[in-house]
Amino acid sequence: MEIASARVLVVGLGGIGCPAALALAHAGVGTLGLLDDDEVDETNLHRQILFSEADRGKPKVDAGARALRQACARIEVHATRLLPSTWEIVRAYDIVVEGADNLPTKFLAADVARLSARPVVHGAAVAWRGTVLAVGADGGPCYRCLFEDIPDERAPSCDDAGVMGPVVGVVGALVADRAIRLLRGEGRGSLTTFDGRVGALRERQLPARPGCPLCGPTPAITAIDAERYGGPGCASI
Repeated sequence: MEIASARVLVVGLGGIGCPAALALAHAGVGTLGLLDDDEVDETNLHRQILFSEADRGKPKVDAGARALRQACARIEVHATRLLPSTWEIVRAYDIVVEGADNLPTKFLAADVARLSARPVVHGAAVAWRGTVLAVGADGGPCYRCLFEDIPDERAPSCDDAGVMGPVVGVVGALVADRAIRLLRGEGRGSLTTFDGRVGALRERQLPARPGCPLCGPTPAITAIDAERYGGPGCASI
């Protein structure tokens, strides 16, 4: 697919979504959808590079749209989170870029992308480490091949463990790069890890997990069931 005609949905305008959206806009993506229900917080400005102090308290999607309009002619804003009740927004786009800060949203993005036959790029970062997973439109290997389901115990978040601003910047750039590769039909199933302490970047092919409930030969996940995303941390979805 030509980048100039692509419609890309960015889920989460945090430390990963901001640099990813900026890179995609400057790469010439035709339409950028921005999906987030949060407001700009001063404590996050060091890593959410679309915003300035003048944006404090404003909706992220509105502040992000203003910052990106000079680079991208068409911006669409969705002042909501990705939820079991809003997931059909994904169907209006060609690819999903996901940089959410909680696991229920990440699993929901994976499931929605598979059921909608949309490629998705997952990005995550905590402390000095980041990961990026590129999943093709056919859904495999997928996020559930790497992490089977929402864990029973709450995973450490950026609020718990902290995160280095340059690390999320690198991850955001990688997410944008993998999204462009997927649009060109390349990079399906690539898993990239980054260790900011030593500057180590490693890319490898993720193997499909036999019996995966999402992308396996007999998938168990065939519809979006809100109860599936009710694990620890779901209140923040």
